[in-house]
Amino acid sequence: MTKLAVIAVGGNSLIKDDKHVSVEDQMEALRETAHHIADMIEAGWDLAIGHGNGPQVGFILRRSEIAAKAEGMHEIPLDVCGADSQGAIGYEFQQALQNEYRKRGIQKGAATVITQMLVDQNDPAFQKPSKPIGSFMDQTEAKKREAEMNWSVVEDAGRGWRRVVASPLPKRIIELESVKLLLNAGMTVITVGGGGIPVIDKGDGALEGTAAVIDKDFASSLLAQEIGAELFLIATAVEKVAINFGKPDQKWLDKMTLAEAKQYLAEGTHFAKGSMAPKIQAIIWFLENGGKQALITNPENIGRALKGETGTWIVP
Repeated sequence: MTKLAVIAVGGNSLIKDDKHVSVEDQMEALRETAHHIADMIEAGWDLAIGHGNGPQVGFILRRSEIAAKAEGMHEIPLDVCGADSQGAIGYEFQQALQNEYRKRGIQKGAATVITQMLVDQNDPAFQKPSKPIGSFMDQTEAKKREAEMNWSVVEDAGRGWRRVVASPLPKRIIELESVKLLLNAGMTVITVGGGGIPVIDKGDGALEGTAAVIDKDFASSLLAQEIGAELFLIATAVEKVAINFGKPDQKWLDKMTLAEAKQYLAEGTHFAKGSMAPKIQAIIWFLENGGKQALITNPENIGRALKGETGTWIVP
C-alpha cells in the first residue's frame, strides 16, 4: 500500500557553494538528491516534489540583462523566467530520478508539470514589494527603470540599487488536476517549481502572469493539502530544527507539536524570517488543514529521518 508525500527541496540545495554554480554542478547535486528520494520510493511512498528556484531565476535574469546591454536583446519578464527555471530544473530532476530508478530496477516514471499559481491581485504584498531580484544597479539606472518599466526599486544596504517584487500568498494550483492524474498513474511529479508561476485572474477567469515571487514552502504546503498527502517533508540545509539558534541555550528538536510550533513562531526569536520561519509557517498551515505529520531534515538524512533516527517531526 503506497503512501503519498510532498517534498519541498530548496533551490539553494542545488548549489553547494559559490564555486559550484554551473548546470553540471546543479545536475550533480540533483543526482545526490534523487538517490535519497529513491530511498523513499523503495520504502513505499509516492511523491510530488516542489523545489525552489531563487538562484536559478537570478542567473536567468542576469543573462537577460547582460544580453540587453550588450546586444539590445529584449529582457525576459519575471513570470517567464520562472517558467524557464521550472522547465530546466524539472528536466534535470526527471533525468536524475529516471536514471536512479533504472539503476535500482524501480518501475516508475517521473514527469514535470509547468505549474501556474493563482495569487490575489489585491494581496497586501503588492502594495509593499519586498523581495529583491536581479542585479545591482546605480541610482540613475534604477530610477530610469522605475519610470520606464514601472519597477519598484530600493537601495540595498549600501551595495547599490535593486528591483523588488511582491511575495503574495498562493491561492490555487492551476494545474492541480494534471498533477493528480499523474500521481494516480504512479508517476513521481515535479511541480509548483519556485512556488509556481504567479498568475492573476483578470476578472473574467482569464489568467495573466504577474511580476512576483511565491514562497516555495507555502506553495508546497498548499500542494500537500490539496492532494491529501500523509507527509509534508521539507528538505533543507539542516539536519534538525533548533530553538534559540546560535545562542548558548540552543536546543535541537526531535519533535514538536502543532501548538509548540505556533508558540515558537509567535515568540519571533527562534526562526529566521528568511529561512526557517516560512518553513514552520508552511507546516502549521498543512497540519491545521488535515495534515497528519511533517518533517524537516537535510536531503542526505531523509532515509534515517523516516526511520525516526533524526530530523525534526512536527505532529498535530
